[in-house]
Amino acid sequence: MNDKASWSTAISATLHCLTGCAIGEVLGMVLGTAFGLRNAATVVLSIALAFVFGYGLTMRGVLRSGMGFGQAFKVALAADTVSIAVMELVDNTVIVAVPGAMDAGLGNWLFWASLVFSLVIAFVVTVPVNKWMIGRGLGHAKVHAHHHH
Repeated sequence: MNDKASWSTAISATLHCLTGCAIGEVLGMVLGTAFGLRNAATVVLSIALAFVFGYGLTMRGVLRSGMGFGQAFKVALAADTVSIAVMELVDNTVIVAVPGAMDAGLGNWLFWASLVFSLVIAFVVTVPVNKWMIGRGLGHAKVHAHHHH
């Protein structure tokens, strides 16, 4: 595959990752707040869940193409590690940087606004990263090799 990845491919790969990340983030924040965890623990939990859901969504697609679990996990790992890492890095940096966002709590619009804001920034940063990787046959290009459209 020597054709350069299209922006639409990169955007769909990023949205895919964003979905998993957002589910994990929100769940992590909700659980962290519910259990009264400290901010650092909540962030760690959110990131862990973001990876779980990010990989999970990718694996679901790959497993559907008939691949074995171990192989599917390797593909997901190759496809999503960088984009999830970039996304989480940006996302959590923004949330931590927004004054009071971490302490705002789930009932507070500031918390959700900063989460949405951070996910938007993460999305904008991650799309070019994904485009670059897919163009080189890395990242989500590995997943698309196994998808049966």
